[in-house]
Amino acid sequence: MSDALTLPAEARERAGKGASRALRREGRVPAVIYGGKEEPLAIHVEEKELVRQLGTGHFANSIVMIELGGKTLRTLPKDVAFHPVNDRPLHVDFMRLAKDAKVEVLVPVIFANEEASPGLKKGGVLNVVRHELDLICDAAKIPAEIAIDVTGLEVGDSIHISHVKLPEGAESAITDRDFTIATIVAPSALKRAEGAAAAAGDAGEEAESESDAGEE
Repeated sequence: MSDALTLPAEARERAGKGASRALRREGRVPAVIYGGKEEPLAIHVEEKELVRQLGTGHFANSIVMIELGGKTLRTLPKDVAFHPVNDRPLHVDFMRLAKDAKVEVLVPVIFANEEASPGLKKGGVLNVVRHELDLICDAAKIPAEIAIDVTGLEVGDSIHISHVKLPEGAESAITDRDFTIATIVAPSALKRAEGAAAAAGDAGEEAESESDAGEE
């Protein structure tokens, strides 16, 4: 499970583009907390601390405890807007979380036991179709990552969502199809070698056929 992050914040007294630009010049990032059947709450956070937490790699699927005015609000990041040129964070949306809430999150996928895959040992390549899974989870049990075991997989094998054992309290948000997560494919060199071998086999069979015809 992803560790909870703590992010100090202050209330925003003014809204609008001018006020937001002024905050950014002061090293602050405008943000809003919404949901939970309450009015949206305009806040701002320190840019350096936000960038540090973004750099953890699991900000988007972590519970963020926002400290505001002596209170702590339990939230989940929903969107971060970045500057198109310098990639500085411009705005963040946080969603309030109730105690027993279920949330939809994107969770990174990792692959385990690649050395135990005959297909990969033969030179096959793991072609990852989905680097993240769209899951619905208990807010208190959001996994940091989903590990998929590739033991025993051969070239040509595919991994579908139905093959993945998800953690307790988690389920796929996509339920209308058994989508592919990854496949083991032959590298181009192996494909060329197989093609050459097939061509040689066909030529051999053709020569044998001609020889048989001559003998008749």
